[in-house]
Amino acid sequence: MKKVLAAATAMIIGATAAVADPAVGLWKTEPGDTGGVLHVSVVPCGAEICGVIQKAVDKSGKTVADYEHKGKTMIWGMTPNGNGSYGGGQIWAADRDKTYKSKMQLSGNQLVVEGCVFGICRGQTWSRVN
Repeated sequence: MKKVLAAATAMIIGATAAVADPAVGLWKTEPGDTGGVLHVSVVPCGAEICGVIQKAVDKSGKTVADYEHKGKTMIWGMTPNGNGSYGGGQIWAADRDKTYKSKMQLSGNQLVVEGCVFGICRGQTWSRVN
């Protein structure tokens, strides 16, 4: 019985830690070069934050059922720095097929995501879906 109780307690503590980060959730990107958006699930990856593409929506608002990058990790290695700031990670830009050094800043239901390579930066403000 003690083992079952200990396992249940560990699961509850683990689940609480997993949802404790305020950036965790589903986010909608700004429209890319084609006018479509992505829904990215931001989740804990150990002590870091990762983001996985869950869905693509075309410029007319229709879900792209056969989107080739669905399930692909788009953000990885992001470390929480406090006060809604994250850094030290990487982001893959689907519209350009490029990987950038990245940082994020959370403010309420908006997540500013920026990526830089060789001093050239670009960014988007993502909106929380849930």
